[in-house]
Amino acid sequence: MKKRVLALMVCLAAPFAQAQVLQPGLWELTSSNMQVDGQQMPDMQVMLAQLQMMAPQQRAAMEQMLAKQGITLGGQGVRVCLTPEQVKNEQIPLTDPKTGCTQQITDRNGPTWKFKFSCPRAQGTGTAQFLSDRAFNTHVIGSFNATGQQQNGSMDTKAVWLGQNCGTVKPRT
Repeated sequence: MKKRVLALMVCLAAPFAQAQVLQPGLWELTSSNMQVDGQQMPDMQVMLAQLQMMAPQQRAAMEQMLAKQGITLGGQGVRVCLTPEQVKNEQIPLTDPKTGCTQQITDRNGPTWKFKFSCPRAQGTGTAQFLSDRAFNTHVIGSFNATGQQQNGSMDTKAVWLGQNCGTVKPRT
């Protein structure tokens, strides 16, 4: 179950990739309303609480696996560092570019953008709603193959700017 949820998060996180003028710095993405094949999955806070309860070695192994996929956990969700250049060029890699994912904005209507994405094991569409230069929400629908069988999923994500200093979170390049 945990691997399916993490796989869904990784696969469906790809579309957050471009945004109207956002603040550079540290961002936190919190996912909710995750579903796989119509089955409700635990929200991000539940998964983070479960991670905290793991034995130290097991937790370290899980965090290391996520780090290899470009995911840094912290606070209420996944943390991402955006450089001023990434924001200026509207190239916002909220997933690790090494994953092979691509995305394309298909419609821009003021603060609402529609997009499609394709990854080696996932594809889908979504909508981003920009609330300000320090907050946006997304809704993503897609299909993915993380366990050897094709599955359909969806999730909502809330992104908030935490500040200019990224601390130990490295920008994805």
